[in-house]
Amino acid sequence: MADLSSSTFPYANVSQPATNSSATPKDTNCTIEDGFLSTALPIFYSIICVIGLLSNSLALWVFFFNQRNSTSISVYMKHLAVADLMLLLCLPFRIAYHVRQYEWLVKCYFCKFIGAFFYINMYASIVFLGLISLDRYLKITKPLRKFRIHSVKWSSGISMAVWLIIFLFMLPFVVVSSLKSKETKCFHYKNQSVTAGVMNMAAVIFIFILSLLFLVSYAKIAIKLYNISQGKKKQQIRKVSTRAIIKTFIVLAIYIVCFMPYHIVRVPYVLSQMEVISSCQSKQFLHTTNELVLCLSTLNSCLDPVIYFFLSNSFRRTIVYTTQGRFNKTFPRTNGVMNSFKSITEI
Repeated sequence: MADLSSSTFPYANVSQPATNSSATPKDTNCTIEDGFLSTALPIFYSIICVIGLLSNSLALWVFFFNQRNSTSISVYMKHLAVADLMLLLCLPFRIAYHVRQYEWLVKCYFCKFIGAFFYINMYASIVFLGLISLDRYLKITKPLRKFRIHSVKWSSGISMAVWLIIFLFMLPFVVVSSLKSKETKCFHYKNQSVTAGVMNMAAVIFIFILSLLFLVSYAKIAIKLYNISQGKKKQQIRKVSTRAIIKTFIVLAIYIVCFMPYHIVRVPYVLSQMEVISSCQSKQFLHTTNELVLCLSTLNSCLDPVIYFFLSNSFRRTIVYTTQGRFNKTFPRTNGVMNSFKSITEI
């Protein structure tokens, strides 16, 4: 997470000279610069913002107004689209700051609240991707069992609980940061206390544990789908199962590409903020790398609609109708065997 203050999780990023008492004279005068980031980040964020706003607005319109029946996974997709859309609404403020360096954003603590809002939605997106994966894991590996979380009522309740827990977890850090910190820049590097560093590392550990669960779950899903495909003799069924495996691993692929680089970089980045890594050159490199992988994490908001396209018939039909205007030729009726197989891989 690109930090917004030295005492907050996960936003402690405002540039200040490193002033640790144990630092060498060289490190005492260390100032972290944005360099090419001042030009590159506004461009990348602008592209992501435009594409993401259009695709997620379409997704929300489909999920709320153009879907016949809700399912547990469609509920999670709705909330994921909401989280992505709200995260994207934070990007214009980041773009404006990098372009103009508006000081009032700092003086009014506005960048703190934008940062908090950004990370609330970022981690909500991660959790909802996890819930989508859990839903699919249970439906594919245990198709004959009916779990409570598969009901719309339970999935809706779980989704609301996710928002509440993430908000309550972030709120204390925003309050403490606003009372103590004296930032001169937004969305930038800054040293942080041991307590804040430990909290940041705890978040990274949580993501690593979640990632391990992702890998284990998808490994079991792959084995299940592979066994299904091997048990069929028809070449047609094997092709369908191959498509099912591809659809299944889209969620995992997007999660790994968008979120894993950021949280891997977080480990040495937070250590540098805590002065465990004290080299000024290392701090500069980690700041630049952290901002780039954070930008990569926002790309998730553009890629999540790809998940909707492959897993949601309603969303896919809307896209195809918009681009081609033909339903019958694009979605021909298939035999019962293919439909029954497809039912375990999409909503």
